[in-house]
Amino acid sequence: MTSSTAERYPLVRYFFHLHRIKGWPYVVSWAHRISGVLLAGYLLFHVTTLASLRNPAAFENKMQTFAALFPIYVEWLLAVPVIFHALNGGRLLLYEVFGNRRDRLVLNWVMVLSGCYLLLLGIFMALGNQQVSPVFFWSYLALSSVLFTYMTITRLRISGASKGWKLQRISAAFLLLMIPAHMLFMHLDPALGRDAQVIIARMNNGFIKLVDLLLLIGVMFHAAYGVRGIFLDYLASPRARTVCTGVIVLVSLYFTWQGVQMIVSI
Repeated sequence: MTSSTAERYPLVRYFFHLHRIKGWPYVVSWAHRISGVLLAGYLLFHVTTLASLRNPAAFENKMQTFAALFPIYVEWLLAVPVIFHALNGGRLLLYEVFGNRRDRLVLNWVMVLSGCYLLLLGIFMALGNQQVSPVFFWSYLALSSVLFTYMTITRLRISGASKGWKLQRISAAFLLLMIPAHMLFMHLDPALGRDAQVIIARMNNGFIKLVDLLLLIGVMFHAAYGVRGIFLDYLASPRARTVCTGVIVLVSLYFTWQGVQMIVSI
């Protein structure tokens, strides 16, 4: 990063200022929180949009509107917080659950793998004509995610942490591969995420319904618990903390129910 670039972009300059004062772990920690909040907001928007699949014509009208408002590179940019949050979450799991202490090395790999993923996703989005069997694709991904989740649960059995903290790490283990895979799958071909009939035909498969339900429940819990933790760090009043927790629980339950209804009804 050159000095002229830093002078031109104040946010970049502030980012590197924090790095010099606090170090990379501090910067990455805040980046993880900020990306998590952004993705939690997008998740609610995503569930609301998918709920309109019960009216295919309305769903496709929304997709056409979004396609006109947001060019393909905007969709690609959304992958930046997604892949960073997922892989950095994997780094935290290795550190907190599996006892890895070569944290700087793993952080370097987070950046390298994030870059590789973004490049691969960009290629597939530019091609826009890739085909893969949903059952074949998700069978391997789901099996890998379940195995890593089981390994995480095994390690957490000896932990004295709270149940909420454990469940947050368990959900992170499951989502580590599933969320980046979901974004990759949905951009192999534009029809996979925008054509109502293609989506409905895929979701009529019982295995795909199960995968979607697990994804929905896992990501809603993970997002709600994570956002709650961030807010509680800055709320001193017990009443405010209780109200905040209640609001987050109600909102997450409402959107989870909306998503479950959509998945089951199709």
